[in-house]
Amino acid sequence: MTAPKYPRVLVKLSGEALMGDAAFGISTKVLDYLAAEIQTLVDLKVEISLVIGAGNIFRGVSGASSGMDRAAADNMGMLATVINALALHDALERKGIPARVLSAIPMLTVCEPYSRQKAVHHLRKGRVVIFGAGTANPYFTTDTAAVLRGLEINADLICKATRVDGVYDKDPLKHTDAVKFPHLSFSEVLQRRLKVMDAAAISLAMDNNTSIMVFDMNIPGNMKKAICGEQIGTLIQGEDNE
Repeated sequence: MTAPKYPRVLVKLSGEALMGDAAFGISTKVLDYLAAEIQTLVDLKVEISLVIGAGNIFRGVSGASSGMDRAAADNMGMLATVINALALHDALERKGIPARVLSAIPMLTVCEPYSRQKAVHHLRKGRVVIFGAGTANPYFTTDTAAVLRGLEINADLICKATRVDGVYDKDPLKHTDAVKFPHLSFSEVLQRRLKVMDAAAISLAMDNNTSIMVFDMNIPGNMKKAICGEQIGTLIQGEDNE
């Protein structure tokens, strides 16, 4: 069995990934696939946590662009992330994987309120931790929430599991001549304005020298490969680590 290079990892999943082939909502097929992928990490004794977006249900920025108050729209988006977190929690538990949902917005009847100490406790007990409700503050994306939670739990790696196999100089789904970067520094991401994560998330990771791996979540085994240190996708690091 391959040994993991990163013993404690945070994985950021997009809400859109949960839609599968549908235009919105949650696909149980995708949930079962994700649970199976996470099982491979649990089998390696990796301490794993997750942050999920809410683009499959409601995106705050889109609501604000349609005339809603931005803070109100972001609050709705944060609540939607908890729905996704509960759905993934159910898929994990059905597979026999112990998991806990910790929400930054307290919802005592459906999940535990977030605290760093509680998150670390669950990880040490071998439970998958799913962080819901973003940072509990409007104007911050779930990308920023993922980096923040990763720092708080001292994650060894932050993974961005997406629909493309790394970071490109332009959208590879729209441009056939797009060039993929196997490695990038945080400053390059910011200077080139690459749309891998928002600037606040990248800056936070850069300031704390926390590596980010971007890879295609739809290829079975990619999560395991990334956490075992194989060169897949794009690795974003500080200049000193390159």
